[in-house]
Order: sequence, then structure tokens, then C-alpha cells
Amino acid sequence: CNMGWTNLLWEQHQFLMHQFVSLPFALLFYFLATQGYLSVKSRYLFVSFGGCVLAVVTMGTYSVLLFASTLVFMLLVCSVSPRHVHSWVFGIQMLWQTSWHLLIQYKEYYLHEPVSIRLFLAVSSTMLLTQRITSVSMDVQEERVILPFHISRQRRAWVLFLPLCSYILNFTTLLGGPLCSYSQFVSLIEGISLSPPPNPLGVVSLKVMQVLLLESVRHCLVYFLKLHAFDPSDSSVLCGILCAWGLAVDLRIRYYSHWRISECLNNAAGLGFWASFSGSSPNWSGLSDGDPWAIETSSRVSEFARRWNTTTASWMRRLVFLRCKTFPLLMTFGFSAWWHGLHLGHFVGFLSWAATVKADYKIHRHFQPKLTTTWRKLLYTCFSWINTQMIITCVVVVVEFRDMSGLRLLSATYLGLFPLLNITLLFIL
Repeated sequence: CNMGWTNLLWEQHQFLMHQFVSLPFALLFYFLATQGYLSVKSRYLFVSFGGCVLAVVTMGTYSVLLFASTLVFMLLVCSVSPRHVHSWVFGIQMLWQTSWHLLIQYKEYYLHEPVSIRLFLAVSSTMLLTQRITSVSMDVQEERVILPFHISRQRRAWVLFLPLCSYILNFTTLLGGPLCSYSQFVSLIEGISLSPPPNPLGVVSLKVMQVLLLESVRHCLVYFLKLHAFDPSDSSVLCGILCAWGLAVDLRIRYYSHWRISECLNNAAGLGFWASFSGSSPNWSGLSDGDPWAIETSSRVSEFARRWNTTTASWMRRLVFLRCKTFPLLMTFGFSAWWHGLHLGHFVGFLSWAATVKADYKIHRHFQPKLTTTWRKLLYTCFSWINTQMIITCVVVVVEFRDMSGLRLLSATYLGLFPLLNITLLFIL
């Protein structure tokens, strides 16, 4: 009975379990580094070797996706000028990532074959690796990071390549975010023994409890949804909308659990601590993809978009939004659909999100001057929150289902009317 329960837990929460298993190694790194048992070179080797082992254990032969990307990136850094290195890195890495996304679609939709969970893990990690290597290439192009090419070949191996390889294959960020900058990573690795952050055991325990709480809430929600199984032909419109909303909340809680455990793993290794500045209290929130409570209480679609997956949103803003001169918002959400996998649901979901964010700015500017009393403001905030929840439900369902089934669900529940109404108001206003 115990073995059956353990197997069930592992099958349903593989990602979380891999991260949980990595926690002791992150705490071990923190202890050895802060106590002076690891030299700078040994610290880089520890995190990169840990990432290689984690990749092989979780992805098997598909770990070659990550190793190949890392090798090509190193070659490009050595052979291309800083001014042009980002264009080469971005183009080759996105081509590599997209080819594997298309292979998954070919297996799923044309061959109708099940796709290995190891391949999914490898492609998911490749997406995160794309964030890290393009972040470095942008730093090099913008001269935020100066790579030491002038040193001798004997020293270049560990002064240049070892820190880059460690940053890309770091075991604390291999399976999940949040995105940490290269300079921040190097600063921690090289300075952790001189000015170590406080012992992270307390904050790690707290965040593990938060993950368990989130998963318990999700389990109760799934049980409730199964108990009241929804059939579009037999249910009322309100019941259908509530069930679809509950499904979207369940999917979002899964993201919150993954973000929190990834944040926890980084904290265990000493990453993410903010010292006190100008009277602020020190905390461990320096690396976070978002606060679930702040995200879910967002009363505007644009506000929700800014708070959702914050380090990835910042990366896309820097990579696309700030570099595009025409339709930057549309191009950013369009790139997000490309980066996520090019499924039909990705295009429909992200482009609808872009349109509703644009509509949100127009609607808010139009109604804000008319909110002259407290009651009007309160009523507007309530309606705005409901509208935001319904639109995000549409986006999450379409993106997560990936194919036509998500669109059929929105059609059956009439939820698709919410983004359509907002987009219509965009053109009217």
C-alpha cells in the first residue's frame, strides 16, 4: 500500500519531486561554500556537475539537447564579435528549440504516439536555457558583461568557460526558474564565502510548507470538480462558467507550486537574498516569479500580465518589447506563443491576451474619469476583477489544452464572449 501511494505521488508530481530531491544538495552547497570548504573553482564545478547529473537522471539521452545548446553557445561566444553575438545566439537557439517543439507536434498529431515525459522535461529545460543564454548574449552586446578574452588560453578555460557553463547548467535553475542574471550568479558564487547570506533553512522550510499547502488546495479543488463533473449539454451557463474557472484556477495553482519550489531551491543555495537598503527589511524575495495572492487579486488584465511569471515577463520585455519599434505588445505576446511551442492554442491564447491587455488600457482610460464616488470605484473594481478572471480563464484553458478542445470548452460555456467583448470595446473606444 505504501509503495503504491509513493508511486502515485511520483507519477503525479514528478517535477516537484525532482526539485525536492535537489534541496539537500543546494543546502550542502551553501554550507560548504560559506564555511570555506569550496574554492571559487570548486563552487562552479559543484553547481555545473550537479546540473549535468540532474539532466542525465531526469532526461536520459534527451539531456543532449541541453549539452548541445551549451556547446554551441560557447563556440559562438568565442568566434562572434560582441556586437553580433546576440543575433547568432538567439537565431540558432530558437531554431534548435523550435525543431524539438515541432517534433513533439509531429508525434502527437500525425503519428498519434505518446511523447516521453523525459522529452517534455528536456524541451521545457531547453526553454529555460534559452532564457539564460540569450540573457548573457544581450548582456555582452550591451556591454553589461565584459568577457575576459584577453587572458591566456590556459586560464581562459576556468575564468571564462567554467562560469558560463555553470550559469547555464546550474542545477538550481535547470528544471525551473526564476531567471537570475549572469552577473548576480557570478557575484554569489565568488562572494558567498566573504559576505554569506543568512542561513536559508528557515525560509526553505516555510516555502516547502507553502508548496504543500498549494498542492492540498489544488487536490481539494480537483476532487470538487470531479465530484461535480461538468457536461455542457446538461449544465446551466453559470455552472459551466464556474467549472471552467475552477479548472483554470487548478492549472494556475500548479504553476504557483512549481514557481515556489524553484524559488525555494535557489534560496537553499543562497540565491535571492536582498540585504536591507534605505530602511527596508532584508528578505529572500530577490528571485521570484510572482506572489499568488498578488496575482489573483489583480483587478486589471494588464496588471495580471505584469505580475504573472515576472522574471520571464522581464526577459521578454527586454528581448522583444524594448527592441521592437512596431506593435511591440503584439510582437511580445506573439514571441511568447513561439517560445511556448507553436501550438494552435498558444497562438489563440497569447494573441487574445495581447488584445485584451491593449483593450484594458483603453477601457481604464475611458472609465477612470467617471469614477467620482467610492461606491462607483468599488463597483468598477469588482466588475473589473471578474472580467480579468474570466479572460485569464480563457487564456489558461486555451494555452494549456493546446488544441481545439480548449476552444470547444470555451464555446460550450460561452466564456469566449468575455475576450470578444473586450476586443470589441477596444475598437469602439
